[in-house]
Amino acid sequence: MASERFIVGIRFQKAGKIYHFDSSAIPDLKVGEYVLVETTRGKQLGQMIQKVENYQRPPEGWKPLERRANAQDLILKHHYQQKELEATINCRAKASEMNIVGVKFVASEFSYDGSRLSILYSNEAGEKMEFRNLRKAMQRLYPNAQVDFHLIGPRDVAKILGGMGACGLENRCCSAFLTEFSPVSIKMAKEQGISLTPTEITGMCGRLRCCLVYEYEQYTEARKQLPKRGKRVITPQGEGKVIDVLPLKESVIVELPSGAQAEFMKHELQPAEELEALQKKAEKGCDKHPDGNCTCGRKGASKVEQLSENSNDDDATNIDSSDTPA
Repeated sequence: MASERFIVGIRFQKAGKIYHFDSSAIPDLKVGEYVLVETTRGKQLGQMIQKVENYQRPPEGWKPLERRANAQDLILKHHYQQKELEATINCRAKASEMNIVGVKFVASEFSYDGSRLSILYSNEAGEKMEFRNLRKAMQRLYPNAQVDFHLIGPRDVAKILGGMGACGLENRCCSAFLTEFSPVSIKMAKEQGISLTPTEITGMCGRLRCCLVYEYEQYTEARKQLPKRGKRVITPQGEGKVIDVLPLKESVIVELPSGAQAEFMKHELQPAEELEALQKKAEKGCDKHPDGNCTCGRKGASKVEQLSENSNDDDATNIDSSDTPA
């Protein structure tokens, strides 16, 4: 029987993506401790964030942790972190001398021991670029490090630069706690009734705001329990047409025949079209029992009476929801 694996989540940057590694060689590793691992960017120093209980083995398997980080490793990491801003400034200066335009050099990252220097850049086209001369110039400035350039997207740029969010919080969501970016669409803003004005739904990165995802599922589920706009409903004040939906309040705005508008809660509504369909079915009777002894029509009538008498019956509202997808 194979021994149980000890899979842990490792993070290399603040609020960065969590990567899974095999810690079977260090089973007593605790949350918060630092370890050394081999990555695509060379040997890196990361922090254990979590133990993964229910895991599925990826096709390529997990890379093992090399060892715990010692005091010297942590001192080296801190030393080279202090030099990252300097490397970014030097790179921008060299790029300016070489007349490289249309590129934003965002940040620099040293590996924990300074053996590798990764320079992160972005451009409007989102295309990778070759910086041969710039790489040579940076290599001369940092001869002990292997210099690489990595293209990042606008959301990653905003995450690295940080700053105040449009909502007024001191740190943007991406810089504070988001470890990965979820897909965001215009549909999410429409579902929540948010204005589609670009300034209202666009973040500092120029893309749709990540926060549009947060309440989308709640709005979607709430709308499933309510009639859609344009539907005819029966209210305590008579029949009317739904002109607006307030999902989180579980209510709708109904226009009455008099032209007045009123708000009604979900339990106060009955679907007019479904009631009419049941009424017609009851009046038609049953053609399966020509001898006249059938009670199908009466059963249908009973259902209509029940729906009409019980205005608090949620099933009446759910009939509309099940027939018409939200």
